[in-house]
Amino acid sequence: MKNKFFTLMLVLVIGVLAACGAKDDKASDKNSNADEGTEQKQVLKVGTSADYAPFEYVDAAKGEEIIGFDIDLIKLVGEKIDVEMQFQDMDFNSLVPAIQAGKVDIVISGMSPNKEREEVVDFSDKYNQTEQVIIVKKDSGIKKEADLDGKKIGVQTASIQENLGNDIAKKVDAKVEGRTRIPEIIQDMMSKRLDAGILEGGVAKGYLKTNDKLVAFPVEEQPEDFKAIAIPKGSDLKDKINKALKELADEGKIQELEEKWLEKVE
Repeated sequence: MKNKFFTLMLVLVIGVLAACGAKDDKASDKNSNADEGTEQKQVLKVGTSADYAPFEYVDAAKGEEIIGFDIDLIKLVGEKIDVEMQFQDMDFNSLVPAIQAGKVDIVISGMSPNKEREEVVDFSDKYNQTEQVIIVKKDSGIKKEADLDGKKIGVQTASIQENLGNDIAKKVDAKVEGRTRIPEIIQDMMSKRLDAGILEGGVAKGYLKTNDKLVAFPVEEQPEDFKAIAIPKGSDLKDKINKALKELADEGKIQELEEKWLEKVE
């Protein structure tokens, strides 16, 4: 009797273990299939200097997210080349060194190619062209470049505006002072530590809208100034990004972003 009972119990235990094993196998197969069907996108670290509205900035009233023309554009590029963009905010003069050091994969920050930058990084095709302006206080008495004689001109360090300011300073005997961030130029103008600033037209427009004490006029000799995406030397990202930019231009997407974000100084 005991032997029969023992045999029956053994059969039941084996049956239960077999059923559990089958469930585990099915669960394992299920998880395996789920893993196979889920491929994570490649993530590109994007360097930017979020002090350059309307290209890249943070609207503190709406949150901490970086927004702007460049941000929308590079997200669309990411969709085209099937990658996710992860943004890192840093000072403008740190962006190119960050690419060289491998801290970021690409840079989009209203950046214009020049000889020095092209020696150490590659650039995409241009995606935007703009004008340069001199911004001053209305009561400054400055209405043209000649009026900058003996004045202090604020520029963003390591920018095309710094080079432009140095050229103007040679003509009118002005002093050029660098600032890390664009808002510092405006603040120092308002407190009379600077007499003028050189900004990109689209950037100046934002300050003219919010501060009725400011006016701006175009730089007399406009340099060729266009925006491009900075990429590590020799990276295959250049061809992929250029292809994406062309497609976005052909589709009218870049024009839509310009209408959304950018305006010229009137």
